[in-house]
Amino acid sequence: MIKKYTKCRFCNDNSLEINYKNVDLLKQFISDIGKILPRKVTKVCLKHQRKLSTEIKRAREIALLPFVSDFYK
Repeated sequence: MIKKYTKCRFCNDNSLEINYKNVDLLKQFISDIGKILPRKVTKVCLKHQRKLSTEIKRAREIALLPFVSDFYK
């Protein structure tokens, strides 16, 4: 079995910036429940996954993103 190499979305496109103010981009990396999706699912390299998680946590502290969604209501 040969494993395909998929390159990171942020490594390919330098115009994409990971920033806590860019809520639309950060929402793509959060599950319906509100958890941060793992690297296997997002297909993002380690460097950018770390940056994503810190920016998502930053956006949650400022209340731009919810900690938990309304999944259980």
